[in-house]
Amino acid sequence: MIAISYAGLAGATVGLVIAALIYGPLAGAIEQRVRARRVSAAEDHATFAQDLALLRRGVLAFDILAFGGLGYWVGDSIGG
Repeated sequence: MIAISYAGLAGATVGLVIAALIYGPLAGAIEQRVRARRVSAAEDHATFAQDLALLRRGVLAFDILAFGGLGYWVGDSIGG
């Protein structure tokens, strides 16, 4: 049986809130860099829009996993 601490869950919740706050600016900055490097003649607009949507989902998944896990670890370490 896995023992999950309440302090760890509280830390994970705080980490998820931080991930939600950081997601918008982080995804926007990455999207701006991708748009700046884009060669407009080489790619179809619909394909590029799909790639950006996939990129945003990847950033969201990374944010949730990284900050949720980090928050759980910090909460469990402090509240142990």
